[in-house]
Amino acid sequence: MKRHFACSLALLASGCATYHPVPLPLAGGNDLSRASINAVLAHDATTIDRPYLKPTSIDLSRPLDLNAVGVIAVIANPDLKAMRVRAGIADAQVFVARLMPDPTLSIGASKVLSGPDPLLDLTRALGQDINALRTRGARIAAAGAQARQVRLDLAWAEWQTVGQSRIQVVRIAGLERIYELARSSFAATASLLDRTLRAAGRGDIGAEQVQAARLAAFSAQQQVRTSERDLTAARYELTRLLGLPPATKLELAPLPLPKQPASPSALFAVALRQRADLQALQAGYASQEAAVRLAILNQFPTLALSVNANRDSAGNQLLGPVIDFTLPLWNRNRGGIAVERATREALRAEYDARVFQTRAQIEAAVGGIAVARSQRDTVLKGLPALQRFEVATARAGKRGDLPPATAQTAAQSLRDQETLLAQTTQDIEEQTIALELLTGTPKETWP
Repeated sequence: MKRHFACSLALLASGCATYHPVPLPLAGGNDLSRASINAVLAHDATTIDRPYLKPTSIDLSRPLDLNAVGVIAVIANPDLKAMRVRAGIADAQVFVARLMPDPTLSIGASKVLSGPDPLLDLTRALGQDINALRTRGARIAAAGAQARQVRLDLAWAEWQTVGQSRIQVVRIAGLERIYELARSSFAATASLLDRTLRAAGRGDIGAEQVQAARLAAFSAQQQVRTSERDLTAARYELTRLLGLPPATKLELAPLPLPKQPASPSALFAVALRQRADLQALQAGYASQEAAVRLAILNQFPTLALSVNANRDSAGNQLLGPVIDFTLPLWNRNRGGIAVERATREALRAEYDARVFQTRAQIEAAVGGIAVARSQRDTVLKGLPALQRFEVATARAGKRGDLPPATAQTAAQSLRDQETLLAQTTQDIEEQTIALELLTGTPKETWP
């Protein structure tokens, strides 16, 4: 008997989990070389499975298009990695909800201290929680819907990260053009200031012209510093979103100008079907529906069934069932039901607010793109005349027919319009990607 009992205990212990410590790394960050990073990305990039990304081969030494940037963001972004690991908690909760409750076993013995009976009074009871079995279906439904919500939230976070990285790509392209124009403007104004100072030293011009040249050079220098700072920040933000070391130098492929988007109503219909965050809210609402059902089930008496086997001190053998249950007189889980129903109503209101916000943001994004396109068209119409005027004044300045300052003013006017063209183009590209984020799907799938 003892041998069988020991074997049973050993068998139960063999199925138990064991503890193994997992220490945190001493230092965070990614200090891999470019070759190592390429090797890490190579396999996952060619096997990635996302509806808005195409499998591709990644080589950081070659120009990256928007698809490659999105692939790297999904694979290597550290925040997404952490979210994917945490998604396993929801899967574990589904596993927990499916587990059957363990039975309970109690054993007791009482020794007769006085009296004629010579035997020990033995008591044994085997019990099972019936209430856990009754609510098992509702708990599984709630945990399953919660797991779906977590997965959909992860999908939405991935899509947002892809979009933000693509926005940084078009921002870098626009800022590079603006930075080059600012440097040209500063070089021209610095040269003009140098000539003006020499002329003032000879007494050929007055202080007003010197001051105007100085202010123009200072303003151009400030523009160079601002554009350089913005460009550097955009580059660092891109490497952060891609999960790459900050010092990684990326070459980006040129971008075509996006087409005019569809109507806001058509895009809103797409968003209702495609946005993962709305689907996640729907899954969360389904989970709360199951929580309301579970709370209503818990208003009924909780049941626990036990089978007692006793031997009294006189040697009599006793066997019989015992049922434990609560009396629903005052509580009846009314507080729990009220809380779950109020939570469900809050989730409904949150979903309605998110849908309303989505419609408004899509309308604003489409309107913003239309304004940027109108401004860009206006700039394009005026550029040919400015270009001709700049060429003519430059030739006249070289012949000595016009003062150098006049030729410089014409050239600066052209650069100002080219800067405005770069800014409006950047606005169109950024707002188009923002509209993709709002609809939850790439622009290639828009109606």
